[in-house]
Amino acid sequence: MSLLCYNKGCGQHFDPNTNLPDSCRYHPGVPIFHDALKGWSCCRKRTVDFSEFLNIKGCTVGPHCAEKLPEVPQPEGPATSSLQEQKPLNTIPKSAETLLRERPKSEMPPKLLPLLISQALGVALEQKELDQEPGAGLDNSLIWTGSSCQNPGCDAVYQGPESDATPCTYHPGAPRFHEGMKSWSCCGIQTLDFGAFLAQPGCRVGRHDWAKQLPASCRHDWHQTDSLVVLTVYGQIPLPAFNWVKASQTELHVHIVFDGNRVFQAQMKLWGVINVEQSSVSLMPSRVEISLVKADPGSWAQLEHPDSLAEKARAGVLLEMDEEESEDSDDDLSWTEEEDEDEEEAMGE
Repeated sequence: MSLLCYNKGCGQHFDPNTNLPDSCRYHPGVPIFHDALKGWSCCRKRTVDFSEFLNIKGCTVGPHCAEKLPEVPQPEGPATSSLQEQKPLNTIPKSAETLLRERPKSEMPPKLLPLLISQALGVALEQKELDQEPGAGLDNSLIWTGSSCQNPGCDAVYQGPESDATPCTYHPGAPRFHEGMKSWSCCGIQTLDFGAFLAQPGCRVGRHDWAKQLPASCRHDWHQTDSLVVLTVYGQIPLPAFNWVKASQTELHVHIVFDGNRVFQAQMKLWGVINVEQSSVSLMPSRVEISLVKADPGSWAQLEHPDSLAEKARAGVLLEMDEEESEDSDDDLSWTEEEDEDEEEAMGE
């Protein structure tokens, strides 16, 4: 009879009769997620890819373990130990149906999730820095009223040809992110806060760039662990200065701008409840990972709430009905014109 090993990083089935002291290779530590890097506290290897993190080989050799032991945090002092004695931890995960029923009734306004920029993306952004003047040679007939200037640091909005006469104060350099510090390569003012980094006034005056943003159909998927949901959007060179992700406990709003002014937008109601304060967004050269920490451990049946999927389905049906009605009205008009011509010919005879 084979049993399942519950050692972290193993997950293999084993025969208890042949379970030797060196049969299992596992991780005795805990998973660590920091600045888009993922790894185990017991070994030094780190990676930005979640699949590679799951495939990191164990650093300790020992026998397989068939018992699933609850992870109870060690007390930090007398106050913590007394609190644990009064209120024991509930380590049993809730079912998907329970999580669906326990949604909060009152919604808090969505908050911006912190953006974590990988070192590889910072290097790629510096390589794409151009010396030519932005906005040159753009056809005004292709500009929509209400379009925002695409130059970093400028918040002007296009109202007509007269908007071209206003000066554009922007950052011609590339964003730099190193050891938590954020700055522009053109002026070098460093800050730790991402909001203060985005609010830095430009250091050069030039022409506005009203380039049209194109909606992007990006491949995206999601995976989950017992305590985490990760939504991955694939695209080349996400631009940190124009990206934002807002989330409440049960909703997610995504706005991602990739190189070439291609924009991915999504709005969804989540299946379960998340902890907004502990969630974050990681930007990498070829993808964006939105890490949502679950409020309660357990498995989600799907990413989106059934009501959200039903609303999107109804919207699609209504759109198809509108298109069919417009086609029917065109057919009716053509039939009426043909009938009028026949009546005129009959009256002439």
